[in-house]
Amino acid sequence: MSRFDRRDFVADVSRTATILGAAAALRGVHAFAEERPASVTLGIIGCGGIMKQHVTGLVSRKESVSIAWLCDVDPAQIDRMDKIVTREFQPAAPKRTSRYEDLLADRNVDAVIIATPHHWHAPIALRAMQAGKDTYIEKPISHAYNEGPMIIAAAKKYGRVVQQGSQMRSSPVTEKAGKLLKDGIIGQVKVARAWTAEIRTVEEPLPDGVPPAGVDYDRWLGPAPKRPFNPHRFHAKWRMFQDYGNGEIGDDGIHDLDMAAWGLGIQGLPKQITARGSRMMLDGHASEYPDNMNVAYEYPDGRLLIYENYPFTAYGIHGFDNGNVFYGTDGYMVFSRRGAFSVFVGPKGTPGPTEGRELRGERGYKEHMAEFLTAVRQRTPTRASAQVAHWSCALVHLGEIAFRTRGRLEFDPENERFIDCPQADQLLGKSYREPFGLPEWST
Repeated sequence: MSRFDRRDFVADVSRTATILGAAAALRGVHAFAEERPASVTLGIIGCGGIMKQHVTGLVSRKESVSIAWLCDVDPAQIDRMDKIVTREFQPAAPKRTSRYEDLLADRNVDAVIIATPHHWHAPIALRAMQAGKDTYIEKPISHAYNEGPMIIAAAKKYGRVVQQGSQMRSSPVTEKAGKLLKDGIIGQVKVARAWTAEIRTVEEPLPDGVPPAGVDYDRWLGPAPKRPFNPHRFHAKWRMFQDYGNGEIGDDGIHDLDMAAWGLGIQGLPKQITARGSRMMLDGHASEYPDNMNVAYEYPDGRLLIYENYPFTAYGIHGFDNGNVFYGTDGYMVFSRRGAFSVFVGPKGTPGPTEGRELRGERGYKEHMAEFLTAVRQRTPTRASAQVAHWSCALVHLGEIAFRTRGRLEFDPENERFIDCPQADQLLGKSYREPFGLPEWST
């Protein structure tokens, strides 16, 4: 090797070492990026109820998010949420507002979590997607049936991620149970049963009064009809009224209906709905809904989904206050969103697999939110997408409509209209008080 060649060789080695060192450093940076994903800037809309669990979870897990806004018509709820965020999570206090429009106007916000009463879900979610925000919408995504297709259309039109708060869709318990069902441990699943069995007490009517200090009650009512303030028509108790909620079937019931549809393997809508309900025991109850309800849904291929609501028992069914049974040709599975399942196979009901001690009680909250945040970053699908959510929420609305009309209705799953029942078709939608209604493009 000549002197010139040796110098070139040494220089080449030096350059190679530099390149390799830089590559190693880049790999280190990349590895760190993988460990700590890009931060998602969030806006929180509705600071009471389930939102506390969501935000507390984000904070305790040190998720890679920045909470930029807290929105609520009640400043006291913002105060409580702000303490969770600023004391334990991030140094910068979130901006505060009673107007969700302020939050949507912030271009830095990537996604919103919506946990308002049901009547506000669609009006806010549709505008959020129009503003380029991905949306995590608490269940049910729709207050009326026709809002579901609107949300599906908006997600497609604006390329937005949607996740309904059906957390058990993401639980490791559900994953394990789903694999067993797919492998045919109970054969072909033909019938699914869902229930809510919890003690309910009478809420006696209260006189109208004055909203708490600082509360923007007109905005709380929003698209709902104008009414005087009443304590029952506000925090927690609003679920009893058609203006804002969907009764028991749309509160706890939607979780169990969603899991029934999942266990049945349904991807579509029923063709027949039979519903009954009554005031069984809660005489004098302020609610506009029955205190018990039973609905049967038949699908085009003959599969059957049954929902049952019992307000008089603390013993539950199969040991669970909220649960499902999936009946197959070779056995059945008892499943609960409390984080458990058991399998029974053969003519004698021989016990089979369960969720296992390591998974017992897992309800999917962290996994469900993590999937949403991953979808925001990577534009990947979600388990409780707008379409999946609509198929489940539709059961709430169709059951309610059948109960309030003929008790038994035929439904056209393709055209999403009832057969020969104009009265029922009218109840697929609702009216909205201006200026709080839906965006013009959605109607």
